[in-house]
Amino acid sequence: MQAQQRKPGNASRQRKQATQAKQRKTQQRTPGDQAPDWREMSFSLIGLVGLFIALIATIMSIASLTVSAYVVRGNRQAESPTAQSLARLGHIAIFTTSLALTTCCLLLVGCFLSADNSILYVAEYRSHSESPLRWLYLLSGLWSGRSGSLLFWAWLISLFNAVVALRNRKQLERLDNTALAICQTVLLAFLGVLIYSSANMPFTATPAMFIDATGQLIGPATAWGMNVLLEHWAMAIHPPTLFIGYAGLTIPFGYALAAVIINDDSRRWVDKCQRYALVSWLFLSAGIGLGAIWAYVVLGWGGYWGWDPVENASLLSWLMSVALIHSLTVYRQRQAFKRWSVMSACLAFAFVIVGTFITRSGIVESVHAFESDPVSLVLFGILIVISILAGAVGLWLRRQSFRGQADDDSEELLTKDTAYYFNNVAMLIVTVLITYLTLASALPSPLPFAGQSLSGVSYDAIARPMGILYCLVMAACPLLAWGKADTRAFLQKAKLPALLAAGLFIILMVYFVLRLVPAYDATRAAGGSIAVTLSEAGPRWYYLALSVLGLAVASLLFFNSLVMLGRAIQAFSRSHKTSLLKSLGEMARRQSALIGGFIAHLGIALALLGLIGSSMFVSEQVGYASVDAHSNAALEDLVIGDYTLKYASYDRQTNDDQSYSEFVVYLDVYKNGRFIDKISPSIQVYVNPYTHAETVKYNAAVLSRTGEDLFVVLNDIMTVETTYAFMLDVRINPLINLVWMGFGLLLAGTTVAAVGRRGPHRQQAGANRLADAADRQQAVADQQQADAVDQQQVDAADRSQAAVADRSQAAVANQQQVALADRSQASTADQQQASSSSSDTPTDQPATQNPPGSAD
Repeated sequence: MQAQQRKPGNASRQRKQATQAKQRKTQQRTPGDQAPDWREMSFSLIGLVGLFIALIATIMSIASLTVSAYVVRGNRQAESPTAQSLARLGHIAIFTTSLALTTCCLLLVGCFLSADNSILYVAEYRSHSESPLRWLYLLSGLWSGRSGSLLFWAWLISLFNAVVALRNRKQLERLDNTALAICQTVLLAFLGVLIYSSANMPFTATPAMFIDATGQLIGPATAWGMNVLLEHWAMAIHPPTLFIGYAGLTIPFGYALAAVIINDDSRRWVDKCQRYALVSWLFLSAGIGLGAIWAYVVLGWGGYWGWDPVENASLLSWLMSVALIHSLTVYRQRQAFKRWSVMSACLAFAFVIVGTFITRSGIVESVHAFESDPVSLVLFGILIVISILAGAVGLWLRRQSFRGQADDDSEELLTKDTAYYFNNVAMLIVTVLITYLTLASALPSPLPFAGQSLSGVSYDAIARPMGILYCLVMAACPLLAWGKADTRAFLQKAKLPALLAAGLFIILMVYFVLRLVPAYDATRAAGGSIAVTLSEAGPRWYYLALSVLGLAVASLLFFNSLVMLGRAIQAFSRSHKTSLLKSLGEMARRQSALIGGFIAHLGIALALLGLIGSSMFVSEQVGYASVDAHSNAALEDLVIGDYTLKYASYDRQTNDDQSYSEFVVYLDVYKNGRFIDKISPSIQVYVNPYTHAETVKYNAAVLSRTGEDLFVVLNDIMTVETTYAFMLDVRINPLINLVWMGFGLLLAGTTVAAVGRRGPHRQQAGANRLADAADRQQAVADQQQADAVDQQQVDAADRSQAAVADRSQAAVANQQQVALADRSQASTADQQQASSSSSDTPTDQPATQNPPGSAD
């Protein structure tokens, strides 16, 4: 039996093509010959009505919110009853949209769970699984196909918009209403794609030729259903988590553009949307991680990331969200990086649509991609261009406002400003490069790499050095100061984590020399697909040197984050006189952004170690475990590294119509000659009874040990005379457990930062109200300042007049004193003269002496 893996989208595409061909043939018949009865069309009609109600309500909300934001020019919106009424009408329309789309989604879910096949989408994507998780697979049918996933995505956007409207229903601010109008415009584009593209309509009725009077599918339709490769718990949860992240990034985009439109460069819009950005990044991270788990255990190629175009599509918005989160943090704390924050919000949203464009345009080949659709291609392309141009043009028009109190570019190298700046530049460059390489096969020939489908080696050549350099900057950033470099303080902070990192690095180097390097040399010497990949990755000295650098950086990042976290907890404990454990809990509530950030950085350090081991030093052995068909005795064992795989038994199951078969081989695993466990890789083959197309599902057996995984895939079963040969692909993935541990810590840290990052809601609401009232108080403050200046001038004039009056009064007083002195002297002279006249001296005898004080 030759196993062949087929794309999950192929069977669905064949069914749709057959359906469309038969529909064209039946259009020549009379309507009564082909139309289902009223009961079969009822759910389809209800869903269609729900979509149109959502469309009308969305248009009404956009019109009401837009007019309410600008109905009274020159006056505040809160002072206009007309504006308030329009805003309330817009909010009601938003709730109506969300309710209508919720009804549409519940309708599809109900049809999936009740096996109602009257809707074509339900018939095509229902699950045939009989496992205990059947309910989950039936539920996941909502987002498994093209039209259902678009409906689910639109519903999530409407929920986010409804949450924003609900939280701001009492304030009716111009900023919120403008942001909601923008977000509803995005939703309008999705509804247009759903309603006006027949390929995206989720409520098309199942044609009568495929369904009988009892509602059961007949003919080729009996083979329709969800692709078996998607029937896994991780894959069932993977798409909705990504869609939540995608939908959530609409909110920062709306608020960023709203702030630019109303020319409000305060931190209000950041406070209102930063939590949505964190939650979106959290779900994007979870979605990417779940997709990696699914790829690792289901697809059977031994890895968890293959640089597939659709994998890259989910990574693009994740990378730009990293830049967005850090930019918003600087904006909120330092009133800097304003232009970076606005453009990061626009680019994060734009790359969400770029990812959708890649997935649904059909311009690149992928095992995850949907068939192309011209309507989606045009509308999503327009949305990408508008979202980027809106941010760029808006910032150019508001370039004086969005400059920031601090310069975005630090003049010194060793500062936090430079580290954050490098973070944004690195994320932007890597995102653009990955986008370009992903779309290279569809580019015209004059451009580099045009027409080429690049392998994972090309992406690794960019991602590995850039990732290590980025983690080095991440390790140094918490030790740096804002604004100005302080080398002495930096060295003092870095001393302890550097010593601890050196100890860990020595341990890792021992493991590197004794385990990883021999595995690398043995794999290259043995040949095979991994050996070819290793040779293409560069010369041995470069490959090993890059690995050593990565181990050193991971050690620094781990202990820098751990020591800084410990110092923060210790300082909090001393200042508040509490235990370390209680301090950690209090800081998680009060300073959750700080605590969550350090925990996330610890996770990234562990993930970096795991990525180096599990992607750069994988050991592979492809061979056969042979068994005698008559005696069922093992003839040959398979040996890889310290492991030996011995055949134990096999089992084969086939259903009655031969449309399903499963082959399981049971192996005993020995390490260094000691039995450790049993494993059982298997192959499941599903055959379409009408097209005879095969879908093969490889169920890998993974044996997790301390520090590594033993990964075994059953690729094929061959019969040679009386011998069965089980073709096994066996790999040893070192340090892969650290990837999952780091992934868990990253999610935990982001959750802490997203949930408790801010203070109590009432205090935040009060702060927002104060910020909202600031612009209204500005005019009053200006008038008060002018009045104060006038009063100061009046007071100065009064003081001047008082001084003149005082001087005049002093002069009068002095004059009065002089007059008194003159009168006193005159009185004394008269008295002396009278005394002289009454003396014995004759009057004709001249006086020999003038009396003192007398006049000459």
